[in-house]
Amino acid sequence: MLNLKFIQDNPDLVIEKLAVKRFDARAIVEKVIALYKRRNEVQNDSEIQKAEMNKISKEIGQLIKEGKQSDVELAKQKTVELKEQIRIFEEQFALIDAELAQLQVQLPNLPSTLVPKGKGAEDNEVVATGGTMPNLPADAKPHWELAAQYDLIDFELGVKITGAGFPVYKGFGARIQRALINFFLDQAREKGYLEVQPPYLVNEASGFGTGQLPDKEGQMYHDSTDNLYLIPTAEVPVTNIFRDVIVEGKDLPIKTTAYSACFRREAGSYGKDVRGLNRLHQFDKVEIVQVAHPDKSYESLKDMVDYVQTLVEKLGLPYRILRLCGGDMSFTSSLTYDFEVWSAAQERARLLIKLQCGLKRTSSC
Repeated sequence: MLNLKFIQDNPDLVIEKLAVKRFDARAIVEKVIALYKRRNEVQNDSEIQKAEMNKISKEIGQLIKEGKQSDVELAKQKTVELKEQIRIFEEQFALIDAELAQLQVQLPNLPSTLVPKGKGAEDNEVVATGGTMPNLPADAKPHWELAAQYDLIDFELGVKITGAGFPVYKGFGARIQRALINFFLDQAREKGYLEVQPPYLVNEASGFGTGQLPDKEGQMYHDSTDNLYLIPTAEVPVTNIFRDVIVEGKDLPIKTTAYSACFRREAGSYGKDVRGLNRLHQFDKVEIVQVAHPDKSYESLKDMVDYVQTLVEKLGLPYRILRLCGGDMSFTSSLTYDFEVWSAAQERARLLIKLQCGLKRTSSC
């Protein structure tokens, strides 16, 4: 979340920068400034009353020694009144503080100066390409037909068991999936990342900690009984390992990797290229996360981009690296690079890996 004092001191900058993300922050920023001022006033009034009560409390002891009982009673009555005023101020402070917190989570992270302006995917910048484009015959089959022909992935069985978007990997298909997971985890460990195995369910605080809540609430599976969310990516539990933790500067950057199944509702995706392995509700992913010093955020991001580029090249995939424009960036990111590979049978580029820097520095494979 953006720091309240930073918003208070730099309202025009916040509004200008978030406009790059196609987000009109003016109304929220104006409310934050007004509430921030009011909260400080209430806090100051409360402190004045507390100081007065402490002063009177000390005077009562002296009055008792002097035997001035009538003055003691008046002083005690004054402390009762002050306590009530303080209670009212504290209630007002808590209400204002809660309202400020709700406004804070509605403001996206500020984009880097490197972020190009643009409305959507068509305005993203291609910063690098690599690999050899495949030359398939005219009768080449898409992956969903090959999966059925060789009994690698059973989409219909997944529909029977759960519903659309939950494929069943079988035989060699399951082994390929497991081999790729192991490949990414082993490569990450060799690069100095600590492997962890996180929970697949997280609480509300963890969702807010990485910005999935409230921004992506409609895309997350939610168990209302226990108020837990199925993770849309391992970055949520992995990043929250460090939530509310004070990290020593000498220990940075902290590199972590994790495999997890991921769950996304993909609400609104009906009819949008959902065949085969496109837009699944459950899929496997290996995540890498770096917790870095703010001054070295982009240095860490470059390290991750370079590392992931070696992975794609080891797999022999034709790829391109995109720097996302403001209109195509996520809520929490300040700078995002997408790795896309070319799907020859579908005749289009598909997202393979996303790296972003902001409140967190993450990558996923």
